[in-house]
Amino acid sequence: MHEMNLQEAPFRMIKNQTKTIELRLYDEKRRKIKPEDIIEFNNDKTNEILITKVIALHIYKDFKELYKHFNKIEMGYEKNEIPNPSDMEQYYAKEKIKKYGVVGIEIKLESVRK
Repeated sequence: MHEMNLQEAPFRMIKNQTKTIELRLYDEKRRKIKPEDIIEFNNDKTNEILITKVIALHIYKDFKELYKHFNKIEMGYEKNEIPNPSDMEQYYAKEKIKKYGVVGIEIKLESVRK
């Protein structure tokens, strides 16, 4: 099992089952994730937990490439938002993206724990 923290907005979207692709750096921690694994997402504001199952891993050299393969809703954007790969630079430095690459973790919500 893997544990990851999430901010309120993406957490809520996974809980509502609209966000099905979690975008992360493909670093050492994420390289351990395999299909069928369980990821617990912790809401960093409320400490509520989502239990999700990994359906697939989609690995790309950068977020620009990843964004070409998924619609904005499943990546966690609202209908009125314009998806921009550079949005991910608030979480990950360009150097790290270049070093590790990125992964779209396709997930399915299994359960919610309060």
